[in-house]
Amino acid sequence: MSELLEAAKLLLPEVSAERNDSQRLSDRCRFIEILTFADPDEILAMLHYVFEKDYLYPVWARNLAYRLACLQRPNDPDLLREAAADLYLFGDWNDISDSLEAEADRIDPEGRIERNQ
Repeated sequence: MSELLEAAKLLLPEVSAERNDSQRLSDRCRFIEILTFADPDEILAMLHYVFEKDYLYPVWARNLAYRLACLQRPNDPDLLREAAADLYLFGDWNDISDSLEAEADRIDPEGRIERNQ
């Protein structure tokens, strides 16, 4: 199992609840450190794993992970659409989500998803 996935598991709500404040802070710092240098495949594998375990994974962690993956793969329309969908679900970042979808549609017009506004 990857180091990123191990660090990500510590942020799952059921695990985090069992740790003290100092441990939680350390867990977050370690996660950010490892995530910063992870490749997009590893990031996506981690995200998909933690979403299976608890879809309410910390919003700050999922946003940062998607952001870093998208920065590494700016021309991947599937990734851009996945990140956009996640932003719509968790937060008030519809303008950013719209721009991610627009970029994905520009790259891959055939993959466009119609959404009710």
